[in-house]
Amino acid sequence: MADSAFLDWPFFEPRHADWAREVEAWAARHAEALIDHHDADASTLRLTRAMGEAGLLRAAVPEDGRLDVRSLCIARDILARHAGLADFAFAMAGLGTGSITLFGDAALKARYLPAVRRGASLAAFALSEPEAGSDVAALATTATRDGNGHWRISGTKTWISNGGIAGHYVVFARSGEAPGARGLSAFVVPADAPGLSVEARIEVTAPHPLATLRFDDVRVPDSHRLGAPGDGFKVAMATLDVFRATVGAAALGFARRALDLTVERAENRHLFGGPLFEQQQSQVAIADSATEVEAAALLVYRAAWLKDSGRPRISREASMAKLYATEAAQRAADRAVQIHGGLGVTRGHKAEELYREVRALRVYEGASEVQRIVIARAERALAGEGSRTPQA
Repeated sequence: MADSAFLDWPFFEPRHADWAREVEAWAARHAEALIDHHDADASTLRLTRAMGEAGLLRAAVPEDGRLDVRSLCIARDILARHAGLADFAFAMAGLGTGSITLFGDAALKARYLPAVRRGASLAAFALSEPEAGSDVAALATTATRDGNGHWRISGTKTWISNGGIAGHYVVFARSGEAPGARGLSAFVVPADAPGLSVEARIEVTAPHPLATLRFDDVRVPDSHRLGAPGDGFKVAMATLDVFRATVGAAALGFARRALDLTVERAENRHLFGGPLFEQQQSQVAIADSATEVEAAALLVYRAAWLKDSGRPRISREASMAKLYATEAAQRAADRAVQIHGGLGVTRGHKAEELYREVRALRVYEGASEVQRIVIARAERALAGEGSRTPQA
């Protein structure tokens, strides 16, 4: 198995190496083979079904309700190295059910989780809005009680992954218990609920299923609420606290593939009478990417290990992992494109594909600028607690 030396680090248990071999074997055979780059919807459905049938989605949708973040990160690291859409399909199975796994009652779990685990249904996480992405407190979608044991949801959600092909959506709306973030609630909304429609499909640089959703007085029973009224922000942050580090893991997988391509090109391409590798700038590019891959892996798997070890919140560590890994992956992809010259910007070449795939990771689930705010605020809090020694 490629890129397996990190599994010897003390962050892992023997079962993680077994899991990595299982994912690698499946990915090597199926990840790229199941993708039609002209049909992201069908490819995502096909990949999800195949991963479900192979049992890989048990890590994203665990039967025992315990999300092992190291296993999630290992899977995304490996899948992204093979194919970005395979990573996307796996990640959305987890993100779109994570709130149910963490906060749903037995009935909700029984209704929605098994089908996703089998790959028979897709899941989605509907948080972002046209005027509210990273600033969750600015959500405008409303949820109002109708006095008959139900809520009515109205508003617009956008940039929703799996939008239009998911079987259910975890939707966050303003229920009004308090101002700002304290007045939000979370609901599970079936895709066939009357009043729920796909307003538009969104085309992006690296094709993925994305949509804008419209909620027109969508009626949802109170039994589909996750947590108590007003707990929506807590539900969202707890879910993202698990999955944010896994975005860094996906970036790590892309960076590993970019590094492989850079080394291969440097060895096989000849320039001025010798291999491109003999040019000092090629060695600098390889050294920088290799070092950044190792640093990103340490940050990603440290965050995952901390969460799995029982740390209640890893916002600081997960933000560091996502920030560094995604920015480093973009640099590694850029180096791969540069060393390939014209091929690197040719549609259909893997270096060009990686460059497009990596870019979105620096934006979704909290842009790099937002991660810096989270980290800086955490450092200020640590300093206030006396956990940081001021420097003269």
